[in-house]
Amino acid sequence: MRTFGKWLGRILLLLVLAGVATYVWKREEIHRLLAVNSLFAEDKIVWNFSNMDRLFLTRPVPRGDGPVSDLPRGDDIALPDGAAQWIAERNVTALVVLSDGQIVHESYHKGTGPEDLRISWSVAKSYLSALFGVILAEGQIDSLEDPVTKYAPSLAGTAYDGASIRNVLQMSSGVTFNEDYLDFNSDINRMGRVIAMGGTMDGFTRALSDRFTAPGSQWQYVSIDTHVLGMVIRGATGRDIADLLAEKIIAPLGYEAAPAYITDGEGTAFVLGGLNIRTRDYARFGQMIAQNGMYGGTQVVPADWIAQSTRPSARTAPGALRYGYQWWMPKDPRPGEFFGIGVYGQYIYIDQRRGVVIAMNSADRQFKENGVTDGNIAMFRRIAAATE
Repeated sequence: MRTFGKWLGRILLLLVLAGVATYVWKREEIHRLLAVNSLFAEDKIVWNFSNMDRLFLTRPVPRGDGPVSDLPRGDDIALPDGAAQWIAERNVTALVVLSDGQIVHESYHKGTGPEDLRISWSVAKSYLSALFGVILAEGQIDSLEDPVTKYAPSLAGTAYDGASIRNVLQMSSGVTFNEDYLDFNSDINRMGRVIAMGGTMDGFTRALSDRFTAPGSQWQYVSIDTHVLGMVIRGATGRDIADLLAEKIIAPLGYEAAPAYITDGEGTAFVLGGLNIRTRDYARFGQMIAQNGMYGGTQVVPADWIAQSTRPSARTAPGALRYGYQWWMPKDPRPGEFFGIGVYGQYIYIDQRRGVVIAMNSADRQFKENGVTDGNIAMFRRIAAATE
C-alpha cells in the first residue's frame, strides 16, 4: 500500500509538472484563448475593445512620415432630442461627427479617450474594399469576373472554387459559414479560436468545403469572404495587406496614430475585422470616401470605384439592409447614403448630399436585437439633419 502511495504521488507530481511545462510553453496562446472567451463580457468589453493589442497578436500599419492632416473645428451642433439616452442605451464609447470636413461634435464615454485605438470589427471590410479599388485601378487585377482561384490558387478544390471576385465582394459566394456569435461552435467563433491560438487563417479558409448554393445566386453575409478578398489582393500583388493599406490608404490620409491589425500566427492580417484605429482617424477615412476618394488634394481611391462599391448591387432580400462591395446601405437607401458597420456597434456613416460623416464606436451587447440597427440609422439621419 505504501509503495502504491509513492507511485501515485510520483504520477501526480509528473502531471503537475507536465501541466506547468505546457502552460509555460503555451502561455501566450492560453492567455489569448481566455481573452476570446471573455472578450464580450459585460465587465470587460469596453476595456477590451480599446486594448486589443494587449490581448492578441498584432502588427502596426505604418502611418507614414507625413504630417497629421487637419480636421478643423466647426461650431458644435446640438445633438437631437433623445441622443443622450441613445448614447447610454447603445453603450457608445466614442462619437465624432464631421460636417463638410469640420468636427461639429466629438465625445468619448465609458472612461475612454481620443487616443484609444478602437477595434473596427467589420468596418475593416470597407477599408479592404477601398484598397481593392486601388489595386484594381492599377491593373494588378484584370476583372471582377475572374475566379478567385486565379489569384489564390490554393483555394482550388475548396468551397471557393468557382466563385468570382465579384461574388466575394458582394457576399454572394454561396459558401456555408455559420456567423452566430452566440453559438460557441459556430464557424465565426471557431475562427476566433484559430486567431487566439496562433493558427493560420489561410488554412482555416482552405478547409471550408461546403456550399449552400451556387456562387452568385444568393446573398448571405459570410465574413470569411473578406479574407478570400485579402488572399486575392495578396496573390495579385505579392505583398502584405498591412503594408499595402499603409501605403495606399493610411499614409495619404495623415492619420494621428498608426493603426494596428490583429494577425494570425503567420502574421497575416485579420482583414475581415481586425483593424484598431482612433475614432478621429475613422472619420478621416469616411471623409475621403464622402469626397469620392479625394483627400488633401490627392485622389486616394478612384471615384468610379467609390460609386460602384457604395451602390446597392447585391441580391439582398426585400425589406432588408442593402449591400454593395463591402459597404452597406439602409433598407430605403437615399442617394449618397451608406455605411460600414461592425458588430457591437461600430459605424462609419456617410451622407454625401449633406457632407456628413459620423464615426461611432460602441460596446453594445444588444446590437443584434430587433430594431437596434434601424434605430441607429434613424439617429444618424437625425444627427446629419442637425448639421444643416
